[in-house]
Formats: sequence, C-alpha cells, structure tokens
Amino acid sequence: MRKKYLITSALPYANGPLHFGHLTGVYIPADIYTRHRRLQGHEVLHICGSDEHGVAIMISAEKEKMSYQDYVDHWHGKHRDLFRAFQIDFDFFGRTSQDYHREEVLKWFSALHENGLIGKKTEKQLFCVDDNKFLPDRYAEGTCYLCKYPNARGDECPNCGEWIDPIRLIQPRSKISGSTQIEIRETEQYYLLLTKLVEEFKKWFATKAHWRNVVTGFVEGLLEQGLIDRAISRDLSWGIDVPLPEAQGKKLYVWFDAPIGYVSITKKMLDEKGNGQDYLADWWNNPSVEISHFIGKDNIIFHALIWPCMILGSKFVQPPTEIPANQFLNLAGKQFSKSTGWYVDAEKALAEFGADSLRFYLCSAIPENSDSSFTWKGFASSHEEFGNKIGNFVHRSLSFLDKNWPEGLSAEAFVGAEKNPQFATIEQYHQKIISALDSFQFTKYHQEVIQFSQAANEYFHAQEPWKQIKQDRAAAEQTLAISMIYLTALAIFIEPVVPGISSKILAHFEGYLDRDSVARIYQGNLGLLVKAFNNGFKNRIAPQVLLPRLEKNVLIKWESELQEKETASAK
Repeated sequence: MRKKYLITSALPYANGPLHFGHLTGVYIPADIYTRHRRLQGHEVLHICGSDEHGVAIMISAEKEKMSYQDYVDHWHGKHRDLFRAFQIDFDFFGRTSQDYHREEVLKWFSALHENGLIGKKTEKQLFCVDDNKFLPDRYAEGTCYLCKYPNARGDECPNCGEWIDPIRLIQPRSKISGSTQIEIRETEQYYLLLTKLVEEFKKWFATKAHWRNVVTGFVEGLLEQGLIDRAISRDLSWGIDVPLPEAQGKKLYVWFDAPIGYVSITKKMLDEKGNGQDYLADWWNNPSVEISHFIGKDNIIFHALIWPCMILGSKFVQPPTEIPANQFLNLAGKQFSKSTGWYVDAEKALAEFGADSLRFYLCSAIPENSDSSFTWKGFASSHEEFGNKIGNFVHRSLSFLDKNWPEGLSAEAFVGAEKNPQFATIEQYHQKIISALDSFQFTKYHQEVIQFSQAANEYFHAQEPWKQIKQDRAAAEQTLAISMIYLTALAIFIEPVVPGISSKILAHFEGYLDRDSVARIYQGNLGLLVKAFNNGFKNRIAPQVLLPRLEKNVLIKWESELQEKETASAK
C-alpha cells in the first residue's frame, strides 16, 4: 500500500564545514532511507535546510568581520553544494533566516503563549564587566562542573554531552574578549513551561518504546530527574524577535526556532511547487504520514523531548513517528573537532575518492548503537571489498559475456530461470535487504549487500563457465543468463547507498528495464528480473571500472596528514 513519508535531516548549523561525522550520523542514512522508500513506491518528502541563528554564528561572523547574513549565506551555499556532491538529495534545502520561517515561528510562539505554555521569569545570567553585556550560551566558556572538561560551552559540554547551566561553570570567561571579570546578574527571559506538559508528554512517549535505546534511555533519564522549564529567549541582536510589546531586545533562542524549520521549509517548498498540497493538512498534521527525524545523539533532547512538547502544546502538527538517532562517528577513536584540526576535509576527500566509494564505506560505519570510528585503513578495506565483491562480479560476468556472446544471449537461456535455485537466493536476500532498511538497520543492509554480491560471485565461480563453454555451450549460456539476473538485482539493491554506481550498472540494461520496472523489482516483483529478458539480452556497453584502484601513496598521504594533526594536538 502506498504511504506518505516525511523525512527530515537535522538542520546543519551554518557555522563551518561539515565533516564525515555529520554525514555519517545524519545525512547519508537519511538519504539511503529516502531512496529506499521512494523505490518502494511511496510518496516521500525529504526536508532539510540551514540553521542560521544563534550565538556561535554571531561570534564566528564577528571574528571574520562579516555581517551575520553574509556569513550564513556563505555556509548555506557551502553545505548545499557538499550535499549535492555526495549525492544527498533533498526535496528542499531551506533557511531559518528567511521571512517565511520567521512567519511560521511567530505562529508557534503565539499559540504556545495563548495556551499558557510560555511565561516570563527572572533568571541569573553571566555578565561580563569588561564587555558590558550578558553572556548567553556560547558567549561564555569555562570548566564543566560535571566532568571538569576545561572548554565547556555555556550551553553544552562537548566532552560529556550535558546541557550546561552556565552560571555553574567553573572559572567562566567571555568568548568575546577572554575576560574573566564575570558577575552573575539578573535578567528577564521567556520560558517554555515544560512542567505543564509532563503528563501529556509521558503518555505520548510511552508509545515509543520501540525506538533506539540511545533515544529512550536519554529521555527516560531526563524524566527521572524531572522536567524543568527552559528559557526560549536571549539578549541578542541576531535572530527572531520575541513577538511581544514588552520584549524589546529579546530574540528567540535558536533551539526554539530551529525545529520549526522543518515545518516552515515544507510550507515554502509546497508554495513554490504550487501543486495544491497543504503543508499541514496533507503532511505535517496528517495522521497517516510517517514522520522520521534523522539526528545525532547530541540532538536527542531537542527532537525527542522539547520538540514533541512544543507540538503537544501547540497542536499544530503530528509528533514524530520515528527518531532514528545515531551515536557519534569518531576519527581514529577521537571526536571530530574543527577547532583542534582533528577532522578530514570532506570536500578534498570527495575530489580524491568520489562520492560512491565514500558513501559505501560510511554506510558500513553508521553508528547506530554505539560510537564508531572512521579510519583510512577501514576506508581502504571497504574500497577493496567493493572492488573484490561487486566490481569483480560486474566486470567478470560482462567481459565473459561480451567475449563469448557478442551477438547476445538467446531468449532460451532465460527460460526456467525462476525455478533455478539461485533465484530463491535472490528472493531471500531481497527480503533481508528490504527488512533491514524498513527498520533503519543501515549497517545490516550494508552487510546483506556484501553477502549478496558474494553469493553472485560464488555462483559464477562454481559454475566455471570458461570450462562449461568447451563442453556444453547451452549450459554456459544459462550460467551467463543467471549471472545477468544476479547483476540486475545487485544494481537495484545497491541503489540507495551508491546511486551513481547503480546507474552505471543499470545502463547495461537500458532498453530491457525502465525506471518503473526497477521500482517494481525493488518492491518484490522479482519475476520481472526474468521477464525483462524474454527476448534475450545483448550488452551494448563495454564493462566499466566501477571504482578506480586506490594508490598506496595517496592513502599514505592522508594517513600522514592525520598523524601530523595528532602530533600537533598533543603538543
């Protein structure tokens, strides 16, 4: 049955380059899942965009001597281009600094305010005497009072992941000037009154026991501690104004406006398409739509607790159906960090190795249940495995076909293929592959794809068509027919993870399979794998090298650069 899937990827913060940790934790799995559901014939929207407000952006823009808008314009473009290069496709890649987003955010604020779920409170906040200003969020740094990490931010500790109470920072300092002349003063801010939503949230959250343990465990821990009201305004000059007459100079906190971006961006996309669909009635507030938020574990508190509370309090949209949050992808065992230089330049790596090879490896490293690690040895091993298992089968089978059947395989060679034991193997792997992606098990999907390609290789090798052809040409021809069926299935099964290579393989079958047939095969109509060749098959394209060999000196260069960074950071 055709369904609707609304898929969101966490809005990347427009404050610097994206690294493999971001791509692997959020955007590649979301793209794989989107392609999977589309191939299944469902109606799918994949929404994303730039998160363009907040203190970190202000600080960085000031350092670069750029206006805030120019600064986010720059990073919005860089991120959009990187996603495209990695074959990560969104139906719309929007922005939170635009008027259409502000208009949607003000609707949410007004609804929550009218429902008595936003209130004003006096709070204590760090104030820098030398800067003569309050230090909200990342304008303050200091030692974490929980894990003693010396560079905790005023909103979060990057070491232990805890949401920080900035006035409890040990030896706080200004991020602006470095001044340690810090006082605690009182200021008025607006709060989202989560304490009023506890029981309603608990009732809803009880229906999500099937979510990943990293999500449910984190939220259960917060509920045990007791929900507290959260400030949603700050004394800033960049952001969306709090829409109240008495709130002059107050901006909405970035965590409040960012998730509403999923909704505002959907509205903008549908408005531009002009297809008559309503962003609420047809999508966000449609109970039959499955809504999935792809995020990293550092965003769980916002997407699995605060955002659902905003939804329950406003009644504007349906709360999320799934939150397949991933843990962290580290770099050689340590967290990616732009500030310390401990990261891999994704653009540079893309230019060197191409999207398909990187996507294939990163799929195997998606940190679903625990942190994983990117290593150049792991990448080299993955690249070699792809060549040995997938590339080898493609090249061997097509080359043997072209050499011995330049006129093409006969229709008779495919007769009875559905009764061949190998066809049952294809059916079994199809079920495993689809099941893995249905349940957000991307590393299992990767493993099944590898095992399927291995099964194809083993069949070809066991049949030894180079020997068969000398004794029984008809039997050898049937071996090649089954191999072409394997090859077609393989190209279709790998499309969600390596769409570029899938397209290259399927190009050999142009005229035999159209896009509708590809989708129907993916959906389980495997009989089309045989029917496509009712008139035989002739390959019209010379076998291609799917992935070029990795030169040892290239990998040594990248490994050396990483070691140099590690040495420098240790000094």
